[in-house]
Amino acid sequence: MTPTEQTKEKILTIPSLKFFDDDWNLLQKFLKSKGNPKWKMSGDLVLHETPIETLGNLQSVDGYLFLSEAPIESLGSLTSVGSNLILSYTPIETLGNLTYVGGYLDLGWTPIKSLGNLEYVGGDLYIEGSLLSKTISEGDIKSKITVESGIYM
Repeated sequence: MTPTEQTKEKILTIPSLKFFDDDWNLLQKFLKSKGNPKWKMSGDLVLHETPIETLGNLQSVDGYLFLSEAPIESLGSLTSVGSNLILSYTPIETLGNLTYVGGYLDLGWTPIKSLGNLEYVGGDLYIEGSLLSKTISEGDIKSKITVESGIYM
């Protein structure tokens, strides 16, 4: 795919999960009916304790993304979250393609092993109780990622 074709690629915008009665599975059925396109959430996305393993073709969330205590294993194609990203108490091991979190990032009490392609965190970075907190130093994090506030290990 050429760069021109990439910029023309459509990304479906979903304003809110409320359009699907706050039902993740109903949204997934809708996306499947559309051929599983790349998509973004223009508001917040709350999936706390939702039985979900991957975000699939979700590219970005303009608001916050709350996944605490969900069985999420992959962020799929996600590259940015406009506000806070909460992944505490999940089985997530890597952030994959994620490069940007506009607010704080909570990875507390996860088996996270890699921050993947992460470049920027606009608030605090919490990795307390995570596997990563035992294998990386604050200096290592700061040398690779811009964290605008504190790093809590």
